[in-house]
Amino acid sequence: MCLAFPMCITSIDGLKARCEARGEYRDVSLFMLQDDPPAIGDFVMVSTAQAVRRVSPEEAALSWELWDLILAETPNV
Repeated sequence: MCLAFPMCITSIDGLKARCEARGEYRDVSLFMLQDDPPAIGDFVMVSTAQAVRRVSPEEAALSWELWDLILAETPNV
């Protein structure tokens, strides 16, 4: 199973982007999106420090809503 989280690109340096989601920042590779490179302000799905696809702001918000629902139902271990 692959997990990916939506993040917003805040800066780009070649094939490396700085992305933000909920106050957390990550350096992310854009290698997989180099044929249609995203821009600053775009949302991407990030899995293991790789941007795997671009998503709309609405899709990003929906993804976070679903993650919040899952986390709310997950018992603390």
